[in-house]
Amino acid sequence: MKPEDTYYDIAVAGGGLAGLALAIQGARAGYRVVLIEKEKYPFHKVCGEYVSLESWDFLEELGLPLSEMKLPVIHKLNVSAPNGRIIEHMLPLGGFGISRYALDSLLASLAVKNGVKLIEKTKVRNINFEQDHFTLECDGLTVRSRTAAGGFGKRSNLDTAWQRKFTLQKADKLNNYIGVKYHVQFDFPDDTIALHNFKNGYCGISKIEDDKCCLCYLTTAYNLKASNNDIRQMESNVLGRNPWLKKIFQSAQFLPGFPVVISQISFAVRSQVEKHVLLIGDSAGVISPLCGNGMSMALHGSKIAFEKINNYLLQKNTLQQMEDEYQYDWNRTFESRLRTGRIIQRFFGSPFLSNLLISTLKPFPALVNRIISETHGQPF
Repeated sequence: MKPEDTYYDIAVAGGGLAGLALAIQGARAGYRVVLIEKEKYPFHKVCGEYVSLESWDFLEELGLPLSEMKLPVIHKLNVSAPNGRIIEHMLPLGGFGISRYALDSLLASLAVKNGVKLIEKTKVRNINFEQDHFTLECDGLTVRSRTAAGGFGKRSNLDTAWQRKFTLQKADKLNNYIGVKYHVQFDFPDDTIALHNFKNGYCGISKIEDDKCCLCYLTTAYNLKASNNDIRQMESNVLGRNPWLKKIFQSAQFLPGFPVVISQISFAVRSQVEKHVLLIGDSAGVISPLCGNGMSMALHGSKIAFEKINNYLLQKNTLQQMEDEYQYDWNRTFESRLRTGRIIQRFFGSPFLSNLLISTLKPFPALVNRIISETHGQPF
């Protein structure tokens, strides 16, 4: 390979939703784009697999034919307390269900079709900035670029290597969670998403493609440790105390290849720029999954990032202006959602508080609407 073959306008480390969407936007604008992903598509990720409809138009503009895919469209929300008491509520905007296995793979194919250089099964070990260009040190490969973005997820080797603040914090109620995901066959309505709370966690279930359900829960590392580090024991003894979850775990057909598990999830405040790299998706900020907005935030964030990168590449702003404008617009768009998510997260960690909250909210649907609107945006 010639040296010029490894020089790009935009280099993206991490091929999740934000990274893929940013890469597609860059390639469609005529830039040389490389995306480096440590896995090989398609693959499963821990994710609730519910996408707010605020992202529908954006995904179709990228080239994803959502209208032809016959995906479940979700307009109803059920939320249960650990004691089984439940709120049923219509979602103001709603969402749709699709697995990350399918969605990420489709976006990866679109990226390649649009001219993105996709490098799979390769980990980015470090990103350095010097003399107006970036050098990405990867497994057996060095890539150089004019700009760089990091969409490497909730926690990665780069977070640790860069000693990002959230990686140095002691374990507390916001930064020591585990996530577990299954795909199951279960008699569940296409138009509904349910969030069932239990001690120190909550579990979501909703339909995805092919009449399957995504069953995904978040809980503390303490819950797993108290269950002898046995996921099945924890599901029976902790999650199973909620009667709705007990029914699901006893009746659902669990599909092969699961569970998928992730640990050390942190909801602590993060920076949006490190070492001149624009951070996107969960790398920039993780919203509580019970808000149901993480996937749309990743996609919307990629659009904000590309606007700033595009202006920089067109020499309409400086590197510092690009970084400052990105951080400002990202926080203006998402900071209040993250703050609300952290508050809600604390309520649903306690059986007493979540039982009380559900009982309190049940007679006041307008208040439920307000909470939902505080964690969601408008189509972008």
